[in-house]
Amino acid sequence: SCPELGQLTTTKMEKNLCAVLRSVGDLRLEEKPVPQPGRGEVLLQMRSVGICGSDVHYWVAGRIGDFVVKAPMVMGHESSGTVAALGEGVTNLKIGDRVAIEPGVPCRTCSFCKAGRYNLCPDMKFCATPPVDGSLARYYVHAADFCYKLPDHVSFDEGALLEPLSVGVHACQRAGVKLGSKVLVCGAGPIGLVCLLTAKASGASQVIITDLEENRLQVAKKLGADHTVKVTSRDSRAVAEQITKTLGCQADRTIECSGAQPSIATAIYATRSGGVLVLVGLGAPEVNIPIVDAAVREVDIRGIFRYCNCYPTALEMVASGRVDVKPLITHTYKLEESLEAFERAKTMAGGAIKVMIRCAEEET
Repeated sequence: SCPELGQLTTTKMEKNLCAVLRSVGDLRLEEKPVPQPGRGEVLLQMRSVGICGSDVHYWVAGRIGDFVVKAPMVMGHESSGTVAALGEGVTNLKIGDRVAIEPGVPCRTCSFCKAGRYNLCPDMKFCATPPVDGSLARYYVHAADFCYKLPDHVSFDEGALLEPLSVGVHACQRAGVKLGSKVLVCGAGPIGLVCLLTAKASGASQVIITDLEENRLQVAKKLGADHTVKVTSRDSRAVAEQITKTLGCQADRTIECSGAQPSIATAIYATRSGGVLVLVGLGAPEVNIPIVDAAVREVDIRGIFRYCNCYPTALEMVASGRVDVKPLITHTYKLEESLEAFERAKTMAGGAIKVMIRCAEEET
């Protein structure tokens, strides 16, 4: 059956400007047909899309691990929008609803999905992960059950930031952050900062955060970090000692967000015996780390892959006012300025942290 269309003229809906990665370094704006929602899907008029480090990496390198850009791909996966049309069978949303979009849609039937760990689904379709198109466009189709209605007081920008915030939620859950935890966050980029925000909201009594850049540590301070350490040495033990001295003890829970080998080693040394280290940042596929030091002190090392069942929690954190993600946004651009926005995100010029692209033709 035909999808139910919103109050959008046919001529307006014929135009669907998209930011398309054609090959390494070749990002272009192209007009594509407006997609039609299938059963269980909605057509979304896109509003805010944040640029993630993975977007930049695909643009610069054309691949992340086994995911290789082999054909033109629409970018973007941190996003929010307005429901413009309903596919057959959609009952949880109505036209005009403002939604945040969880970008990964699993198969829903495999053993991982049935066990509630759908982020591990081998058939996951994730926005802007080859070969799946992303949402940096005027219009985009997505599974209705992975769209979350935004309360009126939560902005589209905040809705887009639920994606990185969900990574922070999953990382803190995997780490076991709780009331009174002393938490070390390695790396004060966007993901490190959302881990900081989530740890504080989860009741951590102290959070210490490291980075190479002083300006990012200043942002972390403003967002609630109790201590900051500027990393000036590649001597992992020395940096760990500096962290321990500043915190007054080793951390109970450590969340490593840089993926850099020296930082992972520091994270192990700076975590107390019996503690937990979660690896969030992804760097080289193989790294040398002091695994025996972790083993003999029973430091649990855990990985995370994206998130699962975290969007509702992230939304409640923002809607309740417990977490304010708005300070993460340092620069905003129109969809037509996507290339300039990607350059800003790549160079981090002007103290860029989160670059947000506004996709609607009118002001967001």
